[in-house]
Amino acid sequence: MELPLIFSITLTILLSIFLISKRSRHRRRLPPSPAVALPIIGHLHLLKQPLHRTFHRLSQSTGPIFSLKLGLRRAVVVSSPPLVEECFTKNDVVLANRPNIIIDEYIGYNHSTMSGAPYGELWRSLRRIAAQEVLSGARLTAFAEIRQDEVKSMLLSLVEKETLPQKNSQGFSEVELRPRLLKLSFNNMMRMLAAKRLDEESEEGRRLRRIINKVFEMAQASNPQDFLPFLQWIDYGGFTKKVAALAEEMDELFQELVDERRREKRNSMIGHLLELQRSEPEFYSDITIKGLLMSLLFGGTDTSAITIEWAMSLLLNHPHILKKAREELETKIGHNRLVVEEDLSNLPYLHNIILETFRLFPAGPLLVPHVSSSDCKVGGYDILSGTLVFVNAWAIHRDPALWQDAVSFNPERFEGVEAEAHNLMPFGTGRRACPGVGLAQRFVGLTLAAMVQCFEWERVGLEEVDLGEGDGLTMPKVVPLRAMCRPMEIMNKFVDECVH
Repeated sequence: MELPLIFSITLTILLSIFLISKRSRHRRRLPPSPAVALPIIGHLHLLKQPLHRTFHRLSQSTGPIFSLKLGLRRAVVVSSPPLVEECFTKNDVVLANRPNIIIDEYIGYNHSTMSGAPYGELWRSLRRIAAQEVLSGARLTAFAEIRQDEVKSMLLSLVEKETLPQKNSQGFSEVELRPRLLKLSFNNMMRMLAAKRLDEESEEGRRLRRIINKVFEMAQASNPQDFLPFLQWIDYGGFTKKVAALAEEMDELFQELVDERRREKRNSMIGHLLELQRSEPEFYSDITIKGLLMSLLFGGTDTSAITIEWAMSLLLNHPHILKKAREELETKIGHNRLVVEEDLSNLPYLHNIILETFRLFPAGPLLVPHVSSSDCKVGGYDILSGTLVFVNAWAIHRDPALWQDAVSFNPERFEGVEAEAHNLMPFGTGRRACPGVGLAQRFVGLTLAAMVQCFEWERVGLEEVDLGEGDGLTMPKVVPLRAMCRPMEIMNKFVDECVH
């Protein structure tokens, strides 16, 4: 078939779809749109990074719910707690599906992982495995020593002379925190999942870190093929070819980890799942194990590290809050031992600092999008089957109608109150909320507490730390945090113990 004929047929199909959808629109009460949709591409031209700020700006003219035409797909964006509650209570099952996108077809083992599988028996089984066999309180407690050990290693890296510049006259050294926090988070997850450290100095570690970075990079970019399916015929931009090659490399590396744990029986999440595989091989297949490995590793590394970096940035800009957090640690724990996970429940002010960090800088400013499996209503508007639904958590977390002095860092706002679930949702909401909330809270809490307990912290200069947001699914800081640190007496004692 000649190329001009292909495009003629394509345009005819698109025009027919447009006319049919236009007639349907008159029969339905759809959410308002911020602008007239352009032919074929719809509102795709409006999507500028960062998306959560773009959606917030568009909501200023349309209200807390609006619709977009993204190529051949329709999307709805909601940014108010009552609408979110309606989505994930009355319509929770209808909106429990995930978008069928190209990257999940390859990276997500053909939409068969806990993060990308459609709602149904497979997803329920994967969720149960994660909740009971991988992320249960008992399993997390069993791996508490790993988290403690990795935090200690990170603390020691902050005083190692070979990794630090010369101290200033007050004994402070300048450090860049992001690489240390990413290494900490990465090795913590790898030791829990596979019972091995994968330092980025090793070839295996570099490969896996590069794959994770590349997947995040490709996932955050708007792939036109997902919204204009006819572009898949020519693999526009070579996206499918690139993601398929990346998926093949990832699967090869994950299979090596599974086979290694099969040979060397160590206490790890992979090892535990392989034990279950013996009795139910068809259920706990290698693909199921690799899919869980992918979901947990990708979901639990950068997010935690970035949250800690944001928390430290906020504390450096508010030294009185940092001082109050240190005083709580000194009062509740003292100077003779390092903080442990069991102490976290006795540190309410530290907990409030973490909540306020989640509020201002959620690692998922836009919740992972949902897809309606059938027609439903939200806010009195018709949401058609197949519609993408975005929740702008970032906008809700900063809504002045919900939060007094909404853009200020104020941990005291949580004292003696419980945040409404649909006002604060750093881990999502509904039945597809993140199952790793318990692990994230333990890891972030322990790391932040140890950093505050063991070091004095100051800004590098007189200027406040830049709180600009970079592009990316996990909303990293645009400027990595550099800070001045000086070990406290308890850290000096800890170093002496390690030496002797």
